[in-house]
Amino acid sequence: MTTVSLYLDVDGVVNPFGPVGCTDWGTEWRIADAGILDVVYASELVDELNELATHPAARFVWLTTWQQLAPQFLCPAIGLHGEHWTVLSSDGCEQSGEWWKLDVLLKDVHESGADRIVWMDDQLNHEAAARSWAEFLGPRVLWISPDPRRGLSRSDIAAVRQFLG
Repeated sequence: MTTVSLYLDVDGVVNPFGPVGCTDWGTEWRIADAGILDVVYASELVDELNELATHPAARFVWLTTWQQLAPQFLCPAIGLHGEHWTVLSSDGCEQSGEWWKLDVLLKDVHESGADRIVWMDDQLNHEAAARSWAEFLGPRVLWISPDPRRGLSRSDIAAVRQFLG
């Protein structure tokens, strides 16, 4: 089976900015104390991510400014089973002058040998170099840039599930 690396951001993806109304699942947003700040999340999204992480081809990777804080504080606060996922960091990386997340993702893709990738980050639609790279790779990349006020949706998760096969 081929390996699919799934790169996950936190803010605007799992933890929306100033969400209002109901989640995409039709339930109320939950608030949790992540030790350093409160986070807002959809419990159904956490359940879906936990289930996706059990897929035999899936390799989840943290790609967030939270860096080590995601597995250390976010995971226990919201019940996400990502405590042992790889964490990519901007520390010590030689940057190309582009977005740091693209630089470390490129390095990780090369080192991990992933056949395909899923990149989930609310900034993706605003990063021209990342967009160009993803377009070049075509069907090897699933690009998800959710509305940062809503985070990942049911249709986003369905697209990931279909991409994993």
